[in-house]
Amino acid sequence: MNLELNVHTLHYSQVNRILRKAIEEGKVNFKLYGVNGHRYLAAGISKKVKIEIYGTPGLDLGAFMKGPEIIVYGNSQDGAGNTMDDGKIVIHGMGGDVIGYGMRGGKIHLYSDAGYRVGIHMKAYMDKVPVIIIGGKAGDFLGEYMAGGIIILLGMFSRYPEKPIAGLFLGTGMHGGAIYIRGKVKESFLGAGLKPYPLTSEDEKLLETHLKEYCEDFNLNLSEIFKADFIKIIPYTHRPYGKLYAY
Repeated sequence: MNLELNVHTLHYSQVNRILRKAIEEGKVNFKLYGVNGHRYLAAGISKKVKIEIYGTPGLDLGAFMKGPEIIVYGNSQDGAGNTMDDGKIVIHGMGGDVIGYGMRGGKIHLYSDAGYRVGIHMKAYMDKVPVIIIGGKAGDFLGEYMAGGIIILLGMFSRYPEKPIAGLFLGTGMHGGAIYIRGKVKESFLGAGLKPYPLTSEDEKLLETHLKEYCEDFNLNLSEIFKADFIKIIPYTHRPYGKLYAY
């Protein structure tokens, strides 16, 4: 069962009420047109539904969600996937700041560039491993305070060819998870306690698995992505900040 809706004249709270009522009635496929800054779309929804968004959703798209698949045909504002538990967000454009804040499961696939503090406080939970893939470049503090999960940064589909692939303070406070970067990054850009490492065979298999799905979402060629080498950014001890505290 489907629902198509032009939300141009509707307040975001009205849109969310319509979505929730339609889901309770058994509808599973949605197309939202005229989206322009509508906040909190699909926030807290725990059903396996598909929501296609045409336009630019506002803050906290899919916040706290557990199950939906959201496809955005445009850009997204800040906070997409805020504390999401499961599901998938695919953005066919650019993303804002703090994408995937505190997320503990699910996937976010971003075609182009991302803003600042993407993946901040990202964590894994039980058997869930959250994944963020960025096709373009990222701003400062990527993976800040990251405790688990995977971030993959490609730098391929950026609107800013003059910028470095990632900003300053990459992984500041990071003590878990892994950041994979296609290409190189200056070690002076990394947070304290981090080092770049070459990939292991397990890393290569992991990247191939996640990037195959990413390529399917955006109709890309996987072999083109692997024409450049990746590095892996992780803390070089299990307690990189242990000596900063008094006991």
